[in-house]
Amino acid sequence: MRKFLLLILIFCTNVTAQKQWTLKECVERALEKNISIKQSELNFTEAALNKKNAIGNFIPNFNIGSSHSWNVGLNQDITTGILENITTQFTSMNLNVNVDILNGLKNIKQLHLANLSILSNKFQLEDMKENISLLVANSFLQILFNKELLKVQKIQYDLSVEDLSRAQELVENGVLPVGDLYEIEANKSSAEKSLIDAENALTLAKLALAQLILIENYQEFDIVDENYDLEMSEILNKSPDIIYNYAVENKNEIRVAETNVEIAKKSLELNKSFLQPRLSAFYSFSSRIAYSDRLVGTGNFDLVPIGFVQGTNQPVVAPFQQTMVKAPRSFTEQFDSNKGQNFGLSLSIPILNNFSTRTNVNRSKVNVERSENLLSQTKLDLQNTINQAYNDAKGSFKAYEASQKSLESRKISFEYAKEKFNLGAIDSYEFSLIKQRYETAQSDLIISKFDLIFKIKVLEFYFGIPLKI
Repeated sequence: MRKFLLLILIFCTNVTAQKQWTLKECVERALEKNISIKQSELNFTEAALNKKNAIGNFIPNFNIGSSHSWNVGLNQDITTGILENITTQFTSMNLNVNVDILNGLKNIKQLHLANLSILSNKFQLEDMKENISLLVANSFLQILFNKELLKVQKIQYDLSVEDLSRAQELVENGVLPVGDLYEIEANKSSAEKSLIDAENALTLAKLALAQLILIENYQEFDIVDENYDLEMSEILNKSPDIIYNYAVENKNEIRVAETNVEIAKKSLELNKSFLQPRLSAFYSFSSRIAYSDRLVGTGNFDLVPIGFVQGTNQPVVAPFQQTMVKAPRSFTEQFDSNKGQNFGLSLSIPILNNFSTRTNVNRSKVNVERSENLLSQTKLDLQNTINQAYNDAKGSFKAYEASQKSLESRKISFEYAKEKFNLGAIDSYEFSLIKQRYETAQSDLIISKFDLIFKIKVLEFYFGIPLKI
């Protein structure tokens, strides 16, 4: 039973450790977790909410209100009209409606502006996703490049160990002098250092990609050892002008710049609308209910003046019994008798408002010109980038062909020198020099191969060819 559990534990550990990421998985995770993309998605959501506000401007304002108050102290009794120390309560209700009739087409222009803002944020989001995907692909290829380089360095190190062992035998047999043995040992140490450097470079490349796709446990992060054979793309047969013309029509970075020009123009129209007269209609309905309590006792009689004796200042009094009096009218009667309506038209003509409206219009004109300049600059930068990428790809292709030929020659030279060294026909210095040239040719071929792959991917990116993941 213990052995069985141990086997399960070892199996689970191996499964966890053997998790290797494909390029597709890396791209998908980057698009899901990247913070910049999340921010861009929030901007897109906010633009959609702004459109709802713009649509709401076409709907009349409709509000209902109510209030209730208590007045305690000296108040006028609503039943007798006499000022007394009583508590009076008032309840009021109102309904208000306001609708724009004419406002310089401001609402329509705000809706157009909201639609353009949604479009701009959509293009920005798509452009960011494309750039992140290309960046992930570059980091992925960098790991593959370092893995290939590490394989070469391991082979060279193993060969150095074999050369040292063979040289020791030759020295013992008197074929080589002892001094040549030190040269071979130095070559082995140099190969070991190159191996360590290659391992460190691979670790740093893995760390860069892990951080890009937000992998926390980057120590165990690794990718699938895919064999990226160099496939010559038809993109190299197209001219830079053809690639540029396609990119201008289809790339999201150009669409963003073009949409920003339209946004600036629409903002100018919107600010001009504030210079136009505004006509609106309004309607309101209100009513009020009031009542008071007069509680001063019952069953007690007071003498109250009811007049004066004719020709004298002597008052005439009569008994009056204090009682609690309430408003005689019902809620419905008061609501109906106190109701009122108010309706009409409101016209506002802007004449002078601290130059703010005119200043906003002029500022919008500047923004239009600035956006047009940014569009022109974006197109110019795109053209320069494509021309540079095209020339780099052509140069990388020539470098790759030259590296292939160089490696073939260096390999034949190394094999021939190795035979001569084993026979003692050449010394260790000459053999080490030929070997180093062979190692350099192997590294140069790997570098030129992955450099060409990535530069072809860049050209395909601008020509709209999807990234193969």
